[in-house]
Amino acid sequence: MSPEETTTVVVCPASELAPGERVIFEHEGEPIAVFNAAGELFAIEDRCSHDDGPLAEGEWSPAECTVVCPRHGSIFDLRTGKPRTLPAFQPVRVFPVQIIDDNITVEV
Repeated sequence: MSPEETTTVVVCPASELAPGERVIFEHEGEPIAVFNAAGELFAIEDRCSHDDGPLAEGEWSPAECTVVCPRHGSIFDLRTGKPRTLPAFQPVRVFPVQIIDDNITVEV
């Protein structure tokens, strides 16, 4: 698949991801997390850019749209994937999220 090509992946029924919840799934070996922040959906790669550890299992704030890396405490913006604090300084990938036919989908 070339960099311009994308695939739409069905993650789960929209009713299964309530506000304040997250779901982690894999697509072709890449872990991705979808967060429901007060009804707004965000998808990021589940890999801290600081040390490649899991990211989405950390504490997260629906109000701030951030997730905290559970290993070293970097705070990432769910909207942009950019870290707000050190030690991470590189962003993580973000993915477009939609609800199609009552299913949450992610474009990867």
